[in-house]
Amino acid sequence: MDAVREARLDLAAALRLAARFDMQEGICNHFSFMVPGREDCFLVNPQGLLWSEITASDLLLLGHDGSVIEGNGTPESTAFFIHWRIHRAVPHARAVLHTHMPYATAITSIAGGRIEPISQNAVGRFGDRIAYDDEFNGFVLDESEGDRMARALGNKSVLLLANHGVIVTGLDIATAFDDLYYLERTARNQWLAAAMGRPLRVISPEIARKTAQQYGNGVNELARPHFDALKRLLDREEPQYRD
Repeated sequence: MDAVREARLDLAAALRLAARFDMQEGICNHFSFMVPGREDCFLVNPQGLLWSEITASDLLLLGHDGSVIEGNGTPESTAFFIHWRIHRAVPHARAVLHTHMPYATAITSIAGGRIEPISQNAVGRFGDRIAYDDEFNGFVLDESEGDRMARALGNKSVLLLANHGVIVTGLDIATAFDDLYYLERTARNQWLAAAMGRPLRVISPEIARKTAQQYGNGVNELARPHFDALKRLLDREEPQYRD
């Protein structure tokens, strides 16, 4: 299969799956992926469509100046400034997934909000892979704000944006989506544990480091099989995403 066609299918699938898992917010938020083999353009979902209705052919191909090279419609106004500035500044951010998903966003909405070391996923999967931007600066409507986010992300894979939402990155769509999925589940676990009104059972730094090493420092060999399994679900129930 052509690499660009495959990227379109994966990105459309990721958007549909995110809708299934209650990660979308209205017609806002955006997922993007650098076109395979190129450094000057990327795929992104257009403004105005629910993620649950997006197809591979709906995705826009944007140039480095924000111009629409292929597709009908326009990107959401903040999508270009967030995604392109991160794509160009962070080598491992081939995929950039931005959501306001509820549990992770709730953590960004409390003072000093952090993913606490209280679960296997928190310390094993994420460990020190999360960066925190504790400065809410309003909407991302210019290059400087996108560049500031890219600097905050640095060499991490995940960025929690104060009072805003999350950005999850990866070398490919499957890896980024796998992290997005488990980040929200990790945040949900933390929220539910805190809601019980009992002290959190914090994992010691020594065991946290051991668990991260066992996990493989974030290299998840199950990301692609997990994503392929989820795509098979879509193939059975929502095959229109391939259109």
